[in-house]
Amino acid sequence: MTLPIIEKAIAHGDRLALIDEGGAYTYAQVLVASHRVASCLLGAEADLQEARVAFMAPPGLEYVAVQWGVWRAGGIAVPLCLAHPLLEIEYVLDDTGASILVAHPDFEAMLRPAAEERGIRFVLTTEAMDAAARDLPEVDPARRAMILYTSGTTSKPKGVVTTHRNVTAMITSLIEAWGWTEDDHILHVLPLHHAHGIVNVLLCALWAGAVCEMLPKFDAETVWQRFAERPLTLFMAVPTIYGRLIRAWDEASEGTQARWSEACAAMRLMVSGSAALPVSVLAKWQSISGHTLLERYGMTEIGMALSNPLHGERRPGFVGLPLPGMNVRLVDETGRVIDEDGRQGEIEVRGPNIFLEYWNRPDATQQAFRDGWFCTGDISVREDGYYRILGRSSVDIIKTGGYKVSALEIEEMLRTHPALRECAVVGVEDPEWGERVCAAVICRADETLTLDALRAWAKERLAPYKVPSRLQVLDELPRNVMGKVTKPAVKALFIATADERR
Repeated sequence: MTLPIIEKAIAHGDRLALIDEGGAYTYAQVLVASHRVASCLLGAEADLQEARVAFMAPPGLEYVAVQWGVWRAGGIAVPLCLAHPLLEIEYVLDDTGASILVAHPDFEAMLRPAAEERGIRFVLTTEAMDAAARDLPEVDPARRAMILYTSGTTSKPKGVVTTHRNVTAMITSLIEAWGWTEDDHILHVLPLHHAHGIVNVLLCALWAGAVCEMLPKFDAETVWQRFAERPLTLFMAVPTIYGRLIRAWDEASEGTQARWSEACAAMRLMVSGSAALPVSVLAKWQSISGHTLLERYGMTEIGMALSNPLHGERRPGFVGLPLPGMNVRLVDETGRVIDEDGRQGEIEVRGPNIFLEYWNRPDATQQAFRDGWFCTGDISVREDGYYRILGRSSVDIIKTGGYKVSALEIEEMLRTHPALRECAVVGVEDPEWGERVCAAVICRADETLTLDALRAWAKERLAPYKVPSRLQVLDELPRNVMGKVTKPAVKALFIATADERR
């Protein structure tokens, strides 16, 4: 049985599939490269039988070859973030019980020792892509395909397991909703350990037979130059990226601005997601590009559930209507369905997109569902069928730069700092990042701490987007009568100091 994404690639044949810093590659070349990777990973085995294969590769052919190679060998793909410190990578290796770790040579010095310490087979991408091809196993689409990590209300990220059928449902829903065709050409600037970059951009493009052009990292001027140089038809990003593109446009000459705006206007669709899009950014981008950004809503566990329409009204501040194949409802605190518009409730979702399980966390998986509906934890209101997100039901979830971050996870790490006695982490609204990660701390006797010192320490232990960007050193943290830290009061301290600086 051939996996659906592979069947699609076979049908696309010699069409151009990928462009990266090293060159351009057809679908046929991607298939050859992924076949070799699969052959290498199998070794003497006939089928990896859902063994977890962690991998770290830069955006481009090597990433896709490894991802598809893992799938074609019968394994579960576990993509690692290029920007994560070693501690976070080791957590994923340990939590998944990965038996193979594949890495680009640039990451060998960091990752090989971690693999050897755990008895994990270590494979370089160069080695894997040079292997001799051999027969590959038949892989049932009902098998587990991927584990992506997401922060929740527990202190450590949970592994979200999706099957090949889940991934196919995610892709086909967006293909239909957003009108993907083989004539599309998208510029990819998003992280490839996150559903937004993996599914919405990369896999949708390759399913459709389109061209996916991948940059090694986001750079505003480079993106604008690509807009002007390439026959692009789509672009997808988070609000923070659109904010940086706006700043670069504002700083450019009038002639350059006109050229860049003309290039944007030639595209058919521009999408924003993974965080709330400020209406001011939407309006400014519309004036620059002529595009009303299409906002949508999704999560690692569900793919995309809601979207403003490709053709039709796109309401500022709203994330749209249910996508094809998705059932969406609002429920009150008791779990009763809210039928009327204008009342807020928690979004619950049901459909073929929904993930299989949290890896090795049956209790968390069970708690995430109510009568077969996934409980998102996001609070929304519905108006004329359109949904508007109001926030999270948990104060310990921070949405920053398109990432969902657990305040509890950051607090757990900060408490290991030798100068700190206590801490509380909150998200504070910010026009660029959605929310900024802010830390209120109490230092130990005779100890002091600056923001620069805390950030330098934290960058060695936390992903960059989890590192606090604001700090308050307090004598006491605000608490309720039960002694629990009151997060709203902590947040108010940061809001007050921000107001004082204005």
